[in-house]
Amino acid sequence: MSGIIKAMVMSAGVGSRLDPLTKFVPKPLVPVANRPVMDILFDKLVSIGVKDVICNTYYLADKIIERYKNNNPGINFNYIKEETLSGTAGGVKKCQFFFDEGNPFLVMSADGLSNADLEKGIEIHKKSGVIATIGIKQIKLEELPNFGVVVTDENGFITEFQEKPSIEEAKSNFINTGIYIFDYKIFDYIPENTFYDFAKNVFPNLLKEHAINTFEVKEYWSDIGTLEQYKQSTQDLFNGKCKFSHAPVVYSDSGSYIAEDALIPKSVKFIGNSVIGKYSNLGENSVIENCIIWDNVVIDANVRLSDCVIASNSVIKTDLASQIVGANEIKASESLKI
Repeated sequence: MSGIIKAMVMSAGVGSRLDPLTKFVPKPLVPVANRPVMDILFDKLVSIGVKDVICNTYYLADKIIERYKNNNPGINFNYIKEETLSGTAGGVKKCQFFFDEGNPFLVMSADGLSNADLEKGIEIHKKSGVIATIGIKQIKLEELPNFGVVVTDENGFITEFQEKPSIEEAKSNFINTGIYIFDYKIFDYIPENTFYDFAKNVFPNLLKEHAINTFEVKEYWSDIGTLEQYKQSTQDLFNGKCKFSHAPVVYSDSGSYIAEDALIPKSVKFIGNSVIGKYSNLGENSVIENCIIWDNVVIDANVRLSDCVIASNSVIKTDLASQIVGANEIKASESLKI
């Protein structure tokens, strides 16, 4: 057990880079292997003994609240509703009432899919006596311009932050994963009722006065914040790079798939790795190649889908390749909206 009993999951983001998938579904409820990414995160927190969790909600807040108030995920679910977005740190500040002086707490992003050793991070944080410890991950050089880069000394303490530097300017290939362990004193560095960000505001100011520690996430970590990363995370699951509980993988002669309560005739051909959501109906002789199909989707007979994501309640009547289809759509040779 970690000794930390409270955590915050940042859940307010609009998820615009996942559009059109997030038109009707908030980013924390986007499914990976038919499980909302926040369900997976809650499992992780429960596994290290975290009992009390608070979320800040904003975009499609009622859908998040409804899911976790009415389905017991093994934690005491608490929430606030933000009327206006207030930045990563501003959202945490609004939850200050939830945390206890003298006790460290976890802050994580709802769109992070990770097997990070959180207990190791908490232990490092407690031993060093700092106000903030950040989970960092080593990534490929070409990916650095998409992330906040963290520069550390030989003991893992931060010397500098670089916000989305070019490859040439980057002084490190370690990035901020958005996994934070804080002491209650962190609230002294976040003003009330102000749009405030950890990377841009809190950490640079804190670093002027105090050491900030890090722990390396050597395990799997992915931010499912873009369509490409979302699709890649699903492939990573099939390839054994990331692990969490889900329905069993079914293997066929030409591919594999994860499905729950879906109607899949024997004549359907799977190529690569696909996920089929609840109550979806695949037509006879359809071909599904590396696709993510959400709930209640109907695929006509003889349709071929390749490298597509199909959101819930859509009907697909024509072949599609590399398409992202939002919820409640009909895709025929001429696309029609329901």
